[in-house]
Amino acid sequence: MKVSKERRRLIEESLLEQLEMKGADMDHFVDLVRDYMSLWDVKNDLLEDIKKRGVMYKDFSSVGIEMMKNNPSVRELVGINRQMLSILKDLDINTKTVALFDDDDEM
Repeated sequence: MKVSKERRRLIEESLLEQLEMKGADMDHFVDLVRDYMSLWDVKNDLLEDIKKRGVMYKDFSSVGIEMMKNNPSVRELVGINRQMLSILKDLDINTKTVALFDDDDEM
């Protein structure tokens, strides 16, 4: 199942709003949000591959013997998630520091 463009847009807007509410909506931090979203895209592609091929998949050796292989997307997913968490940490966005607002609040 592909993740919708609308969901992506909402996540990116949410992160940018957090920066704005923290007074940190400077180019450097906005660029980190863009990096985060690029990694988010890759993460979803990796999840799609894992869903399609599984954690392990059948392949053939160079001599034609069928064998099971680990899907490299699983390992890559761990690294991507780690980097995404690192970006959120650099932006100081977590459940304890998230700025809450209502639609009626001034930003």
